[in-house]
Amino acid sequence: MLSGNCNSTKRFKVKALAFALAFLLLVNLAPSLSFAANLAKGDVNGDGIVNILDVVMVMQHVLNLRTLNPEQLVASDVTGDGEINVVDVTRIMRFSLGLVDHFDEDFRLGSEVLMDKMRHLVRNKKVALVTNQSGVNSRGISTIDILHEAEDIELVALYGPEHGIDGTAKAGEYVESYIHQELGIPVYSLYGATRMPTEDMLKGVDILLYDIQDIGARSYTYISTLNYCMQAAAKNNLPVVVLDRPNPLGGVIVDGPMMEERFISFVGVDILPMAHGMTVGELGRYFNRKINADLIVVPMEGYDRRMIFQDTSLAWIRTSPNIPDIDSVFGYMATGLGENTGVFQADQFKWIGGQGLNEFQYAALLNNAGLDGIEFIPEKRGNAGGVRLKITDYHSINPARTGIYALTYAFSLGNFNIPKSNGTIVMFDKIMGTAKMGEYLEQGLTPQEIEQLFTPGIENFKNTRQLYLLPQYEP
Repeated sequence: MLSGNCNSTKRFKVKALAFALAFLLLVNLAPSLSFAANLAKGDVNGDGIVNILDVVMVMQHVLNLRTLNPEQLVASDVTGDGEINVVDVTRIMRFSLGLVDHFDEDFRLGSEVLMDKMRHLVRNKKVALVTNQSGVNSRGISTIDILHEAEDIELVALYGPEHGIDGTAKAGEYVESYIHQELGIPVYSLYGATRMPTEDMLKGVDILLYDIQDIGARSYTYISTLNYCMQAAAKNNLPVVVLDRPNPLGGVIVDGPMMEERFISFVGVDILPMAHGMTVGELGRYFNRKINADLIVVPMEGYDRRMIFQDTSLAWIRTSPNIPDIDSVFGYMATGLGENTGVFQADQFKWIGGQGLNEFQYAALLNNAGLDGIEFIPEKRGNAGGVRLKITDYHSINPARTGIYALTYAFSLGNFNIPKSNGTIVMFDKIMGTAKMGEYLEQGLTPQEIEQLFTPGIENFKNTRQLYLLPQYEP
């Protein structure tokens, strides 16, 4: 392994799980039972159910504290890759907690499909890769390492989006290009002197790959980097390959204000609603209606658009400093739409509020609004009243709709600023993709009225979107 991020991530996961289960390990809550042959997947102790006892046994095996017999080893290998590791522990734990109802042994990322079934695309090629720390396979191995170690592939350049290739730079922070210390190849920043690969950056490249985990929101800039890379590939007659990854919110919810042409920017690169319900591969196909690049999407296997991230049994990798976990992903649009209004998010998109708000009134309005899959806990932060998000059903929550309600109700209770675009476009309108949201807030419209006004644009987009969705993802 060459990019230390992957190893450190694995070590962190092992330590976190080890500490969480330390008490269980010490008191040996997972005794060996009388085992029958052909144990069910995940039922390592053979008691007929998959629960925390099975998690403990597999964890003990990973930490070399227990030796499992052959039948137990087969039951532990829920990924089906022939190894027992922290990924198996995580999947069994999620299953035991009811977060997923299957182990998804057949689910495969686009990067895995590339290496196993579509390797001809990169074999004997000089490959450049757009990626960051989220570009790992289902076992947590970096795509950088996989490509570098392949004898029939020559990895010649890397490109990093906002936050850098290791994902540690702050939002909006300038990132420098440099030479990778271990690989000896350039790591070009696409959030520094340029946001689009230049001709010099692409010199000597045969094919450009993209492998970054998105979070399903129009304003998250990794999809803008994809768009810009496709433009650069088209200008330089290079094929671009998108290694597809799941939309963590699923591919069903399409909602929020629509982008208008005037407000297109790096935080809203194309005509999309706030929640677009597309994978990065499908977004690439959609972007390509304007770009006309030589685009290839390597699709996932075992995925359908009803699945949210937890259904894949993948471990979440922090995609940026403020998106460390799946609750931050679902909270991003729900809490982060109030740019420069005085309504703000905190705790990595898990709290929303503002100065002068009565947190109890605010919570009551939101809890009585009929928003599915979420509860709002009143919580004061200094002089700001607000609510903490408690997600109760990840499959039914609509983050974009929740964000419109949260922002509108905050304005109904408090005295907040409405940024306006005149000679220059303000960030609030860039995030919203329109000046209409500010106008609606100024008019004092209810969130229900605002929803109705946005609905025609959403329905038109859904019809257009249908042309670019991958048919293999249909249920």
